[in-house]
Amino acid sequence: MSFLKKFFTSAVVAGAIAFGLSASTSLAQSPEQDWSNIRILFVPWSQSSNPFFEAVVNGAKDAAKQQGVSLDIQFGEEDQQHQLGILETGIANKVTAIAVNIADDDAYIDVLCKAMKSGIPVVTFNIDDSRHGAEGSTCRMAFMGQNFVDAGYVLGKRMIAEHNLKKGDVVFTPVEAPQATYAVERHAGVQKALDEIGATSEILGTGNDHAQALNLMTQYLLGHPNTAAVIGLGQTPTSQAVQAIKDAGLKIPAGGFDISAEILEQIKNGELTAAVDQQPYSQGYYAVTQLALNVKYGLYPSEMDTGGTGLVDKSNYEQAVKWAGPIR
Repeated sequence: MSFLKKFFTSAVVAGAIAFGLSASTSLAQSPEQDWSNIRILFVPWSQSSNPFFEAVVNGAKDAAKQQGVSLDIQFGEEDQQHQLGILETGIANKVTAIAVNIADDDAYIDVLCKAMKSGIPVVTFNIDDSRHGAEGSTCRMAFMGQNFVDAGYVLGKRMIAEHNLKKGDVVFTPVEAPQATYAVERHAGVQKALDEIGATSEILGTGNDHAQALNLMTQYLLGHPNTAAVIGLGQTPTSQAVQAIKDAGLKIPAGGFDISAEILEQIKNGELTAAVDQQPYSQGYYAVTQLALNVKYGLYPSEMDTGGTGLVDKSNYEQAVKWAGPIR
């Protein structure tokens, strides 16, 4: 290669490197866009004291921080009118976007369709309208949560297979709020499995207070000593099932929905067969992330099954122990 050719080649390479460094330096030094004017209203339907939502809220907060957006978290306190009031106020104050639980198929249609029509994107998390966006259902762009019917069916089948439940058996299925969409769908899944063997179930509302739930469940079991098993349809009754069975003097199996440190300890000890994991952190995280991306760049939110039909049992509980509460 001649001297001139070598010189020309080196000059081109050096110039390209210099341009690349200059461009990257320019990009690195340019101020990031301020997205803090994006205000996302985040409305869990439950009580603010419900420990399940710790992980949901943590996910939402982490996503808001990463996206640089503002987050307003307000709990519905399991009061439909209170939650509707929060949503109406948010729309009147022109929030940028809304993430919400839908605990009733019909109660939120008008207010959320009003939000969407006014240009406020809406996603649901944790609990969705059971019609899942079909015509006539609540207006929303996407849902981040679990298919409760499928999960309930898998849990029901596991309890049947492991504990030889049979025709004529009655399974106790306590849940915090029997009328809520999540409770109806979870029970439908469990009952679908029980129907296949000719067994039945009985629901009892427990509320979220653990002491109250334990008392109500114990009283039920004392009055129904022939109960074949307990399947909790929410974190509160699942966490209290083992103690309620002991207090009632029975020796029957228990399983249920959701994860907590207490539930995982009972799984470890073999007192609880299995629990459905719906990964609540992901629900909050992706609800806020997808709304932020929609507002910033017009990216349409995607439907997301955050938990599948996965069960936590003695074979895999250790993976969930470290992060039970803040994440799992």
